[in-house]
Amino acid sequence: MKFVTESAEETRAWGEKLGRILRAGEVVALYGELGSGKTCFIQGIARGLGIEGERVVSPSFVLIREYRGSTPFCHIDLYRLSSGKEVEALGLEEYLGKERVCAIEWAEKAEELLPPGTIKIDLDFVDETRRRIVIRGLDDERRKRISKPEIRISKSETNSKFK
Repeated sequence: MKFVTESAEETRAWGEKLGRILRAGEVVALYGELGSGKTCFIQGIARGLGIEGERVVSPSFVLIREYRGSTPFCHIDLYRLSSGKEVEALGLEEYLGKERVCAIEWAEKAEELLPPGTIKIDLDFVDETRRRIVIRGLDDERRKRISKPEIRISKSETNSKFK
């Protein structure tokens, strides 16, 4: 499944659409350069999982953040880790495949630890506000359930840049 988003809020809306169909135990691996929209997409996933009221931010310095929603959610950011040994020491296995949905930024650093069935998302720059997104690993039924999302854009989001 491939598409291009026109804004950060549209990227969040696609993430929200995905979040609504995720089930506990699933892992979402995100790949892309710094600033490509990984955190925006994950904010949408959290919104789709019913996580409201908590600000979902990149856990770059704490590495893992957990949120409570209709389905528990774990946001993992491996950006600051430089070696496989550091990733192993993090104990990712304790988070993956459990009673929560896990989303992992910079997932290429933990590729060998990802469980079978991981949903993989590539985000690439088209330009300053547009992103190309490729979702791999969804079955046909769930791919059909994700149609172009309705986008909630506030005035402050009109020319929103990715953060």
